[in-house]
Amino acid sequence: MADEKRTDLLGKLAELSEEAIQRLQDAPGGDRVVGTMSAMKDRLDELQRRVRGIDELEARLSALERKVEKLAKDAVSSSRATTKAKS
Repeated sequence: MADEKRTDLLGKLAELSEEAIQRLQDAPGGDRVVGTMSAMKDRLDELQRRVRGIDELEARLSALERKVEKLAKDAVSSSRATTKAKS
């Protein structure tokens, strides 16, 4: 029953939103506003796509940092071994 009310509420909200956009578009200069809103939606979609790519880059960066730390530790160990061998 709660789902029915929620769906009904969301349906009404969607219907009212569509009506408001239609009224806005019919108003003088409203077509520019609706066009701008549409362009903002497209830009927001692009921004979201780019932000999702940042997560992948962060994971790759973390992996590379671990590799560099391991290589640095190996280099320090090998240089100590070389120094001890010379002594």
